[in-house]
Amino acid sequence: MSLELRIENVDAGYRAVRALHGVSMSVRQGETVALLGTNGNGKSTLLKCVMGMVRPTRGSVTLEIDGARHDLTRLSTEEIVNLGVALVPEGRRLFPKLTVEENLMLGAFRPLARAAIPKNTAFCYEIFPVLQERRRQLAGSLSGGQQQMVAIARALMSSPRLLVVDEPSVGLAPILVSHTITKIKELKERYGLTVLMAEQNFHQAVRIADRGYIIVHGEIVFEGKTVAELEQNELVKNYYLGTTA
Repeated sequence: MSLELRIENVDAGYRAVRALHGVSMSVRQGETVALLGTNGNGKSTLLKCVMGMVRPTRGSVTLEIDGARHDLTRLSTEEIVNLGVALVPEGRRLFPKLTVEENLMLGAFRPLARAAIPKNTAFCYEIFPVLQERRRQLAGSLSGGQQQMVAIARALMSSPRLLVVDEPSVGLAPILVSHTITKIKELKERYGLTVLMAEQNFHQAVRIADRGYIIVHGEIVFEGKTVAELEQNELVKNYYLGTTA
């Protein structure tokens, strides 16, 4: 089994507003890659390009799975999900008037995942026991941290191979941010996932990342091949660590 996501020279935006400028990066099988940047620098736009929700005006987004190459710029979001790519969106995007269990079932529409619903549901409840306790509760009545658990579990219900996570720390108290990031690491290891995570909380992201990229004003300004390289970068020191060389 092999998987590689390649993004090459991507420009993208919204009508007259260009959000990405020549972005190139990659994610390989079994990695957790962090896309680091503050708000408004293009992280979410790039993830939407991966998911087919925004079409690049230039460049390529390809996913190679077990030797088969797929051009994601030519596929619908549904087709990309069917390849085994799942998004945990920023802000969770749950259906608040549906129960926890009903929200999870909405993640299992991928044909390959339907036969695995009992197994995936049991796995989600094992990872997030509170969701089993509250499976009949309306999602909108949960705390922010519990809603984030539902969003991650919903993505897992599609039996993904590549998990794309957009700003998991947004709107959460620090202790819940730490818990959420730890769970993403646990899921990666136990489920055999490959993870692309956009995050502005540097300290939490590097706890689980193998390597990462820094995006500023829609451009990749640094690629850290290790976490140590990221920590030594001047941008990181100035903007994330509050130190100077």
